Amino acid sequence: MKFTINREALLIPLQRIVAVIEKRQTMPVLSNVLLVVNDHQFTITGTDLEVQLVSRIALEDSDAGTITVPARKLLEICKLLPKGSEIKFYLHDYKLKVTSGKSRFSLSTISADCYPAFSEAAYEHQFTISAGKLKTMLDKTAFSMANQDVRYYLNGLLLDIADSKIKLVASDGHRLAIYEDFLEHPVDFVASIILPRKAVIELARLLDDDDSEFMIEFSSNAIRASIKDSVFSAKLIDAKYPDFGKVLKQDFLNPISINKQLLKDTITRVATLSNEKYKGVTFDIAPESLRISTHNPEHDEAEDELPIEYIGELLSIAFNAQYLLDAISNLDSGLAVITIASNYSSCLISEQETCEYQFIVMPMRF
Repeated sequence: MKFTINREALLIPLQRIVAVIEKRQTMPVLSNVLLVVNDHQFTITGTDLEVQLVSRIALEDSDAGTITVPARKLLEICKLLPKGSEIKFYLHDYKLKVTSGKSRFSLSTISADCYPAFSEAAYEHQFTISAGKLKTMLDKTAFSMANQDVRYYLNGLLLDIADSKIKLVASDGHRLAIYEDFLEHPVDFVASIILPRKAVIELARLLDDDDSEFMIEFSSNAIRASIKDSVFSAKLIDAKYPDFGKVLKQDFLNPISINKQLLKDTITRVATLSNEKYKGVTFDIAPESLRISTHNPEHDEAEDELPIEYIGELLSIAFNAQYLLDAISNLDSGLAVITIASNYSSCLISEQETCEYQFIVMPMRF
């Protein structure tokens, strides 16, 4: 193996691949990246056996070969070399020699034969989508995923696709985010899959060109996305996602429309004195006003009041302030529409003009 590559051409794909690799591994080879040079093409692969990222870079002059080297050590070397520098690689006596200018490095290696193959079944379905559209959908839903919940299906994101519609859903059991949009190219199938949390985070990092269109393929147990010169693959969560539609089909009270920024600022101010652990704020809703208040174990108190237009009974209900702020921050319009379920079991936050984005927050019980 022997080749020369520009630092900038290597640094960005290497950073993305290292993010996939777990710091602690049961197999030493999984701490390495697989390097393959063949037909004037340099291929870098990183995996944790659940998520895999492969990047390909064209080379002008090279000698073929394969090897694995410590991922983070290689990344640190590339980061600390001067911008614009040329880096030369060559394999000698089971060591990967890395040189640039007067800098010399020698990295230990593990044979490429020891690198595990990422098992992927035949992909049954595929669709294309713009990177900008998918990035928006992920940004508005992924933050609601659970993290290490015993209900493992909540530690991921539901992708539901049917004909010309695509829907993403995420929930941690206390809140639910839904975003629905149309595909540029309709499909002839109906399918639902659950992407694990790590796969969602790493996929979002790859979507840096809003105008590019890419293809996503998936089967019942894996997904693959081809983005420019990279191929992203991940195992899927084998489970059935809860029927979230029931939450939206219940009876709701009359909606309350509030200036989004005004509501956000008010909640933020009041929440400064909320309980640090639970972040609870109480909404006291009357026909002409919304009073937001809180208190904490140190007996600090805060309250603020907003003018509103609301037709209905007086009601008092408490929420996690951060959950509310997450939802309101993701609204695109200037107005936030808040609708309380008639049995006080949930609160729907949406926009007045569109139903693309909907957010459900469950109330807190004091």
